[in-house]
Amino acid sequence: MDIADLKKIAERSRSGRELGIALLFSSCLLGLLVFVTPFFIKQAPDTKDVAAEPVAPSPDAYANVPITAKAAIVYDIATKEVLYAKNADAQLPLASLTKLLTVYSALSELSPNTPITIPANVTNIDAPRALSAGQTFSLADLARLTLTASLNDGASAIAMATAAQENRSQTDMLAAAAESLNLSQTYAVNGSGLDINSVVSGGYGSARDMSVLAGALVDKAAGIAYATTQSSVQATATNGTVISVKNTDPMISSIPRLLLSKTGFTDLAGGNLALVFDSGMGHPIAVIILGSSSKERFTDGMALVDATLAHFAGVASL
Repeated sequence: MDIADLKKIAERSRSGRELGIALLFSSCLLGLLVFVTPFFIKQAPDTKDVAAEPVAPSPDAYANVPITAKAAIVYDIATKEVLYAKNADAQLPLASLTKLLTVYSALSELSPNTPITIPANVTNIDAPRALSAGQTFSLADLARLTLTASLNDGASAIAMATAAQENRSQTDMLAAAAESLNLSQTYAVNGSGLDINSVVSGGYGSARDMSVLAGALVDKAAGIAYATTQSSVQATATNGTVISVKNTDPMISSIPRLLLSKTGFTDLAGGNLALVFDSGMGHPIAVIILGSSSKERFTDGMALVDATLAHFAGVASL
């Protein structure tokens, strides 16, 4: 055996040792993995026999609310969601809810400080009225008096002044205000909402339209709207005369965080009511009642307010 043969044997021996070492290392590593894997891998739970938890439906707070009105709506002004509706798009006589449109129209064209003088031809209009010919008030003060006590003389004076400023009829002036808010069912021929005769009302609209209008007025003139939540309001004419009026809504103290209240009643309309209140943390809600009675408009309105508070509390009733 020569030197070359010895070299070949040595090389084969070295290769065998290296292969053996590699196989031994692989075996050890595999064993280690088999040992530690259970500590790092959690077995998935067996879900074959686990039933899905049923989700309970939210209670319907409006399900059993007794509403005598011909039409009503609860409208979430913040989300533009209708929470409750009964004939919400029916066009019905508005009575003094028309005054909301009159004041909104005036504030869209005139400064709140605009002086408005009471003309003689409105001082003998149907009650309620509290003003005298020649008295002058700022638009804001006259609007506060008018909406709080539902003054027909005040509403007529505001409508006449605004129409004159726009150089058009009261009907056209009010129609423009309704159009600006996309109130498709709203139409008025005078600023007070008084019936024209035994078959024609001074203003018409739907509960849905009135909810949008009430929310828009609160947004445009929160101070004027807030006056309608007080038991009485007073204002001073430029000649120093102080006028004090009482609220036409007897339940203002019963509604939490009330932002606006407006009543309406005529022979054609029956009893109407518009409310805006804060359901919590800047979340305004409008409640509109159309075609109820003089008394039941308030019980209808309060029932829907209570149902709305229950709705946001996640219960069927309070």
